[in-house]
Parts: sequence; structure tokens; C-alpha cells
Amino acid sequence: MIERSIEYVAVHTRVRLARNFADYPFPNRLKTESASEIVGAVTGALLGKVEDLTAYDMDALPPEEAEFLFERNMISRALIQNKRVSAALIACDESVSIMLNEEDHVREQVFMLGYDLRRAYERLVSIDEDISQIMPYAFDDRLGYLTSCPTNLGTGMRASVMLFLPGLARLGKLKSLFPKFKRLGLTIRGAFGEGSGAEGYMYQLSNEITLGVSEEEILTCVENAVELLTAEEWKAREELLKSGGIFLIDKIMRAYGVLSNCMTLNMSDFLQLITEVKIGVCLGVLSGDLTRLDALLVDMRPANLDHLNGTPLIESERDVFRAEHVHAELRAIGLLTEERWEELYEGGKNASCGISE
Repeated sequence: MIERSIEYVAVHTRVRLARNFADYPFPNRLKTESASEIVGAVTGALLGKVEDLTAYDMDALPPEEAEFLFERNMISRALIQNKRVSAALIACDESVSIMLNEEDHVREQVFMLGYDLRRAYERLVSIDEDISQIMPYAFDDRLGYLTSCPTNLGTGMRASVMLFLPGLARLGKLKSLFPKFKRLGLTIRGAFGEGSGAEGYMYQLSNEITLGVSEEEILTCVENAVELLTAEEWKAREELLKSGGIFLIDKIMRAYGVLSNCMTLNMSDFLQLITEVKIGVCLGVLSGDLTRLDALLVDMRPANLDHLNGTPLIESERDVFRAEHVHAELRAIGLLTEERWEELYEGGKNASCGISE
């Protein structure tokens, strides 16, 4: 029995600000010397004020370490591609990532587990104020903050929430909501942003309009959309369970069984199977911590597996290591107790199993 709450839908929150300094050209025209000045100034302003920041010089960073950070959503492809002049400041707990000389001079990001737009925004404003003391931002009284891409003009802010939407996606109801969000100035993208697919039914909801609106209006609009999507997703999940009944439960249990016993596990199969397990937790078929399952989605990616192992692996070695690590993590999470298995076995034909009234 579980409560139909937002915690089973909202995975994490991110708020981002794009900023440029008035005294320097945009990064696509930035000389190495000027880029170094920006990196040095921002780093000096934040080290000691924002706790546990680590500075990364992208030009000196080995490709496998850059891929590791990308897989963890700490940096972008654009930052890696612009490595001649770019850098990043990342908090040890991965709650803060500041990309320097990516598309803009500064891309400040704050991440929060679950759904917490307001707290993420408050922390980001504090960081932005520290950076603004270095030198004046490029700002226009009519256009707001000036950015490399016109779509970021104005506030320069993107407020986004990562959502797990298997119900709406499987029933084909998600796309019908897109036009409504578009009219509200919102967009829904894949887990890695623009142009990416929705792996494991993970979707990123964010504002698309930054010009002519305030930060407060953006936050409120995204919050309202998250609440709407959460309500619709729970309706869809209940519909899935009613229509699927024992067959849906069986699919969840088969996925759990394979993940708990397989000898090798490639990334594609892992994504498919762990998604079924997550659905099982959301519906109360299985128990456990969704946060740890979501962490697995990152940890099992190739560069992150190499990092866990300590040395690079070839693909076949990764598949074996991935299977071993998933076995251990699922046991630690405790998704299925003996008592719960007996309940499912005896009452498996009850299509409402695990859903609270």
C-alpha cells in the first residue's frame, strides 16, 4: 500500500542560470588568455564560499573522466567540445555544477533530489550574487541578461524537473499533453536535454520562455505543470495496473528475477529491466528506495562502471561487472522480502495489488 505522492514521479530538480560578463566577447570568440581570466576570477570568487568545490580544466581532463562527468549530468557535450577554453566547478555531492566558457561565460546549476524548485533557486541566487561581485554582467534594460543564444535572453533561467512517466508514455497519452505545455511556454525533453531520447521513461520538464517573464513566474508555471503531470501519471498508472493485472505483476517480477540472477548484463537490457522494477516499486508490488534505483541508472553507464572498477574495462567485462554490481545493490535495497513474495504468490490474481484506495 503506497501513497500516490509526487516522490514516485519527480526524480530530481535542476535550476540553471546563463550569464556573460560585459567586458569579454562571448565564448565562441573568446581568446585563451581571456578565457583563463574568467576561469580564474570565478574560481577565486567561489572557492571557500561554496563548500567542497572541485575545479576541472577541461583541456587537461582525460576523455574518460570528462565522459564520467557527462554521464552524471554534471557537464555538457558543448563544454567538452569547447575544452580549449572551458572549465567546470563541481561540488563533491554533485549538488552544484558551474560550467565556464561553454555556450556562455557562466552556466550555474543547482541540483536537488526529488522535487524542490524553490530551495534550488534560492541556493542558485546566492551563488549568482557571489559571481556578480567579480565584474558586471552583460545586461540590457529592455532585453535582460544577454546570452549567446537568443532563447536564453531575459532571465537566463531554466527551471526543470526530471519526471518518471511510464504510465502516460505506455498508454500513449503523453504526446497529447505537449501542445498544452507548449502554449504555457514549457517543453518536455529526454533525460539529457534537447535532442535526447527518453531513456527509461525519464522526461525533463522545463520552461522554454525566458524573455518577458520573471523568475517567480517561471517557477510557478513549472510547479503547476509538475502537479498536473503527477496527477495524470497516477491516473495512467492505475489504468495500467487495472488493464495489466497479474500479467503486469508478472512482467515486473520477471525483470526483478533477471536482474537478481543474470551473469552478464548489457546497458540496453539493464535500462529496460530496471524500468520495470521501478514501476513495481511505484505500484507497491516491490518495496525499496527509488533514489537508490535512480542512482543505479547513472552508476551502470560505461564511464561510471570504469570509475567504479578503478580501471577501464572492455564491453564484455563491463557486462559481467554490471551484473555483479546490480545483484549486490538489489540485495542491499531489499526490494522483495520473503513475506512479500508469499503475498504476491497467494494474491497475484488481484489486479489492484499494492495500490492504496
